[in-house]
Amino acid sequence: MPNIGPGEILVILLIALLVFGPRKLPELGKSLGAGIREFRKGTAGLKEEFEGSMRDPAQSVAPAPVQTIVASGVTPGVVMAKEVTPQPAQAVTPTTSEKAPEHV
Repeated sequence: MPNIGPGEILVILLIALLVFGPRKLPELGKSLGAGIREFRKGTAGLKEEFEGSMRDPAQSVAPAPVQTIVASGVTPGVVMAKEVTPQPAQAVTPTTSEKAPEHV
């Protein structure tokens, strides 16, 4: 990007004076300055936020809270499985209301 010298600045100001007139030029300068100021504030805020997150990432992420659940009426101890005895297989016979399956 080329450097702008005093001659180029003078030419730009003369063109702006001819285009906008002597009454509008101060208002244009004020609004341009306010816009540049707001832009700098916005970029400074984003820059601080970015640097803060890069500097200390451990503080930005908080650990999840731990919830303890207490069961009332339960006594701690060993739970034993109940012994199950196998039952003998029973033969299924059709009753009078049921028909025996027919084999084809």
